[in-house]
Amino acid sequence: MAQQTITALYDDYDDASAAVAKIEALGVPHSDISIVGSNEGDRHAGRITAPNAVGDRTDTTDSAATGAGTGATVGTVLGGAAGLLTGLGLLAIPGVGPVVAAGWLVATLTGAGIGAAAGGLAGGLTGAGLSETDAHTYSEGVRRGGTLVTVRADETRAVSVMDILEEHGSIDLDERAEGWRAEGWTAPQAAAAPNPSAIATPSDGRTRVRSYPSTPV
Repeated sequence: MAQQTITALYDDYDDASAAVAKIEALGVPHSDISIVGSNEGDRHAGRITAPNAVGDRTDTTDSAATGAGTGATVGTVLGGAAGLLTGLGLLAIPGVGPVVAAGWLVATLTGAGIGAAAGGLAGGLTGAGLSETDAHTYSEGVRRGGTLVTVRADETRAVSVMDILEEHGSIDLDERAEGWRAEGWTAPQAAAAPNPSAIATPSDGRTRVRSYPSTPV
């Protein structure tokens, strides 16, 4: 059955995390959900605890990517519902800055060590099947303080996932990008002609979520 990669951007991390919890309750596996939120100004400092001892540490990439880690080399965000958010790790992404992140997208953002997000967030998103234009726009949204949720879902769950993402306050990406451009923001030029398979598919007139054919990560 064909899978889709569904994306939504939030102004508020708590709204995004609530959507993630509800999507998990729907039965979507942790391995198919990802969250990346800005940690600008160390805004999540009150939720992060450093590990108590070296022996308690687990690799940031593995912990965040599985969403099941009990620790992270930098720290782990506390207070989330049992599930993906318990493995939220602290990362640094070039061009975006410090973020808290968990889920399948983390594996594409990190390399051999902490903060080795060589391709940046936009690179990870294009690798997951998004167009370069949308990937750079989502990356800019996180850089400006937002939180991105990405979900891989089959046709039987896609509509329910999109409903949940919208219910929790996802933003209209085109509208927001238009505002940024009015302020002088210019998205990087695409390195190549758009890949037809990376174009967002129609989502029944929805403007606050996007869906793309899934690409193996």
